[in-house]
Amino acid sequence: MITFAIGLKNRFRGITVREGMLFEGPAGWAEWSPFLDYDDAASVSWLRAAREAAFDGWPAPVRSVVPVNCTVPAIGPEKAAAIVRASGCSTAKVKVAEPGQTLKDDLERLEAVRDAIGSGQVRIDANGAWSVDEALQALKELARFDLEYVEQPCASVEDLAAVRRRTDVLVAADESIRRAEDPLLVKKLEAADIAVLKVQPIGGVRACLDIAEQIGLPVVVSSALETSVGIAAGVALAAALPELPYACGLATVSMFTSEVVAEPLLPIDGFLPVNRLEPDPVLLAAATADQATTAKWAARLARVEALKGSTG
Repeated sequence: MITFAIGLKNRFRGITVREGMLFEGPAGWAEWSPFLDYDDAASVSWLRAAREAAFDGWPAPVRSVVPVNCTVPAIGPEKAAAIVRASGCSTAKVKVAEPGQTLKDDLERLEAVRDAIGSGQVRIDANGAWSVDEALQALKELARFDLEYVEQPCASVEDLAAVRRRTDVLVAADESIRRAEDPLLVKKLEAADIAVLKVQPIGGVRACLDIAEQIGLPVVVSSALETSVGIAAGVALAAALPELPYACGLATVSMFTSEVVAEPLLPIDGFLPVNRLEPDPVLLAAATADQATTAKWAARLARVEALKGSTG
């Protein structure tokens, strides 16, 4: 296994460097990169996804390309507009309600994104930061930008359901599925219109397909800020879904300062190809983490491997 540490162009999810591990199995290369705020137990599903990629491979695709959105961090309006224009995507996902940001900041960012994308789709992601009342007030202000949907406006499933009952903006569930003891509670409480699925946190492509079938909602496949090796698993999921009515949140490798493959998974005219990828030796060597980081991840992997063995 090789531990990587790659810088981010902008702070995202509270980090400026993305760390993880890459390894090769009979089916190809895989990525294991649970965020540092995930404890060992929560990281087991990420390891299952990596093992699937390396040893089992993925289901056969039903499409050869996958539509994607560009992702706009909580940055100033000029930079936000530049990301949209450079992406070539006709859908933009904009981060809102970030720490240190105000609703005024969100409005200015959304206005710049809407101007840059023209008649394309704009969706927002609050990462569960709002209360029900805050969400409803913010959506009243932000609805002027003709939002495609709001992703995870509140933290709890019950609050998602409350927001969904009181707004005309479609609601998508992310953390309420991938970090929940019961990912199907979203369906039981009619808390969302759309399910956002991420391969690593949920435990693999096949695990996501099972949830998609059971939850019965349109699916948006999203990344967990992986390298192109990890993004390929998300693309494999999107390519295997029977229906794919929305653009997916998989065009995130442009947020890195470098990559590990010679031809990164960057969108062309808003689409990603369905491919298996392997690292370029030179680029992988340049991205390899220092000894202290490698030792930290090796110890973490050993703990998670032990948990995985005890839980099946």
